[in-house]
Amino acid sequence: METRPSRAITGGGRHHAAIAEFFRFGCVGTLGFLIDTATVYALAGALGLYGAGAVAYLVAASANWALNRVWTFRGRGTGGVLRQWARFLATNTAGFVVNRGVYAALIAFLPLVHAYPVLAVAAGAVAGMGLNFFSARRFVFR
Repeated sequence: METRPSRAITGGGRHHAAIAEFFRFGCVGTLGFLIDTATVYALAGALGLYGAGAVAYLVAASANWALNRVWTFRGRGTGGVLRQWARFLATNTAGFVVNRGVYAALIAFLPLVHAYPVLAVAAGAVAGMGLNFFSARRFVFR
């Protein structure tokens, strides 16, 4: 007789869904990282690294919202598109502070990172990811 693992061992359906969402959120975040980095490099000459970082965050966060809306949390969330986008940006404010705080600190204090801002973008993205996932899942795409 074949036995199946208990729900306690497998984590149950809700935990599996959350893990799958976190994986998709990470994939979207990776694309957002590429958008963020490309925007920083494209605008750094005109806006400086701090200005480019601020604009890049808005561009990448907007792309992440759109991709999370159609893939990670498909069919979830309420309200109109603009309201949901605004809620996504608002609830990710704490993640923004962590993300860009790490970015700014690394740019300011590490000459290597100042020379290669992709390192600051990556460190900031990783630092803010968990908080952003929780906020998106709990407050935007519930």
